Amino acid sequence: MRKASRLFEIIQILRLARKPVTAAEIAEKLEVTVRSIYRDIAALQAMRVPIDGERGIGYLLRPGFHLPPLMFSIEETEAIVLALALLERIGDPQLTAAASRLSDKIANAVPPPLRQPLAARALHAWGGSMRQPDSIALSTVRQAIREEEKLAIGYRDEQGRESERVIRPVALIYYSQAATIVAWCELRQAIRNFRADRVTRCAETGAHFRGEGDRLRQIWTDGWQNAATAQT
Repeated sequence: MRKASRLFEIIQILRLARKPVTAAEIAEKLEVTVRSIYRDIAALQAMRVPIDGERGIGYLLRPGFHLPPLMFSIEETEAIVLALALLERIGDPQLTAAASRLSDKIANAVPPPLRQPLAARALHAWGGSMRQPDSIALSTVRQAIREEEKLAIGYRDEQGRESERVIRPVALIYYSQAATIVAWCELRQAIRNFRADRVTRCAETGAHFRGEGDRLRQIWTDGWQNAATAQT
């Protein structure tokens, strides 16, 4: 662990502590030597971080000290969500655990309106890199998911048949070949998957389905479970 990260983690440990925390306890959590913790505490105190205590007794962070809040835009928050999803594909348990901790920290730090992209699990990343579609901006899809706005699309299926649809997008899956829009299709009255590279046009409708996004995502995820049950 780099020193800058370690200093931050020490502050977090002391900020959450209800009683003095010894250098040995901190060292065990961060998997470093006690001597390193003594040096880190001294460095933090030199930076005027209000840490009280001494060796052998323990340390406390005086009340009133707060780290500067992290402020992210909606797009930056969505970038973090996708980055964390990509980490899960690597298969490294430490990085996966770190991604989970980071998600919790961000969720606690950002204002309530920015927590929704973290909590809804509406953005997913599977596969490798993909080519961007020509006729639809994925940012428009993400915005429609956030704002629960219907989209009017033209769609060409794998047999080349074209149709006009009004959809209620609830999730976006990033495969290596193409992005897939998961949406409630008003034509079919069911959840359908639409490959973004087969969308021939897309327009915002100004009509909304507010309050329905979580329910529709639940219908989608229930479909996974039903499919898994059918295969067993």
